Amino acid sequence: MATQDIPVIRVLMALYPGMDTLDFTGPLEVLSTAQHNINDASTKAFKFTFVADEEHIVSAQGASFRAHVGYKEVYARLKEFDILIIPGGGAETILKNKSEPLGLIKAYADLQKKHPEKERTLFSICTGSLLLAQQGILAGLSATTHPDYFTKFEKINSEVTQRDLAERADIVEERYVVNNLRFDLGENPDENPYIRRKSDAGRRPSNARKGSMSWKESNTRRESNARRAALRLGGLRVITSGGVTAGLDASLYLVSIMVSEESANEVARILQHTWQKGIVVDGIDI
Repeated sequence: MATQDIPVIRVLMALYPGMDTLDFTGPLEVLSTAQHNINDASTKAFKFTFVADEEHIVSAQGASFRAHVGYKEVYARLKEFDILIIPGGGAETILKNKSEPLGLIKAYADLQKKHPEKERTLFSICTGSLLLAQQGILAGLSATTHPDYFTKFEKINSEVTQRDLAERADIVEERYVVNNLRFDLGENPDENPYIRRKSDAGRRPSNARKGSMSWKESNTRRESNARRAALRLGGLRVITSGGVTAGLDASLYLVSIMVSEESANEVARILQHTWQKGIVVDGIDI
């Protein structure tokens, strides 16, 4: 398949006052560095849109960032985006004020349930997972956050379970946790390195389909659409990560499955970052 035939992966990043700078810039650095062809700078894999309530927002560290669009426009364009990224940092203020991006998170998940024919990913970094929990996204899934916020995370999940009469989230301490994976379970799930509840470090290479070819096919194959529709949240891939550097690791995972393993390893080399891998739960090739 020619590189020019591979569509750009569109990423929506939600900005809000008090977010952690690296929760935003870390994934941005990783994904913006990724290329379909590691030797061709014209093959950038991801394209970004930043959304916020105001044109300029200030992070917890005092850095100012400019949004491309407001929420009114982004709600109208929500179907365009393949990935929604929610940074952490000021999550408790968002919860207290019941402000954006809470509504955006719910709308994106609802969109996937209504239109499962497209593969979509919801990805939170650090305490961004508290916002996903508040919106009931994590019910019945496995998830993580920064260890300092586990008690708060558990409390929110418990309250939401009672509010929605839903299953509890399985909270685990990992670098990142992925739900609704695309890869094939295979004949022996215990031997498939992409179906796991423990770290994948040191596991053998997988023969499962992955990368940009599988991502594109996943949005067109009828059997993919049917399987995705039967999964939780319409097959929405939900990724939660631990603290700021864990967001780098989860971003590298996204590169590995949506572009290629080679691209992810090249990004890690360029960033001089040692990729520490997390866990993936209940994989299926959709």
